[in-house]
Amino acid sequence: MPTSGTLAVDGQPVVFSSPRDALDAGVATVYQDLAIMPLMSVTRNFFLGNEPTVGVGPLRRFDMGRAAGIAREEMHRIGIELRDTDQAVGTLSGGERQTLAIARAEYFGARVLILDEPTSALGVKQSAFVLRHIIAARNRGLGVIFITHNVQHALPIGDRFTVLSRGRISGTFTRGEIDEAQLHRFMGGGDELAELSRELEALARADPAEVTSGGAQVDQTAAPH
Repeated sequence: MPTSGTLAVDGQPVVFSSPRDALDAGVATVYQDLAIMPLMSVTRNFFLGNEPTVGVGPLRRFDMGRAAGIAREEMHRIGIELRDTDQAVGTLSGGERQTLAIARAEYFGARVLILDEPTSALGVKQSAFVLRHIIAARNRGLGVIFITHNVQHALPIGDRFTVLSRGRISGTFTRGEIDEAQLHRFMGGGDELAELSRELEALARADPAEVTSGGAQVDQTAAPH
């Protein structure tokens, strides 16, 4: 529960008791670890927890044909051409897996996407792939909350920037109110970061014999053989 403030959807205050409640209200979270199963197929992962079925009663079963067709169509829409929808998700690149998780949330009706560090473990090309899809989602009218420590990823796509420090808001800025250097300073701790820089510079200039670690002098002599 929040310590203060109100969470509202379409202007109406809401309280979510479970992730399912949030999903039903159109709020979806794509976690840093993605919540996907690398050894399961693309189709199975796309419909994980929301499987379409055929049949009734004890004869009800997963409608693989329908699910595979939808998964292929949705992946094609976001620019991923699959060799086979039965291929394991683990065979996709990191960027493709992130985008799969985002596309899955969109397909099931998300109107607000909360993305937790979606580019943290990706290279430049894979990050660009994910960022393009985030921009496309925003342009389609979805609300996007993009949590990141990478200023260069946040600035090009963000409209509003909120900086958190130790769980507290350090500042909120709209596009044009803050530049990259200022945002880095807020994220790095401002005065604390400057003090750390001065301390490190002093240590770099110091005589190695005088440098201490944890309050104890560092022994610079070689160990006997």
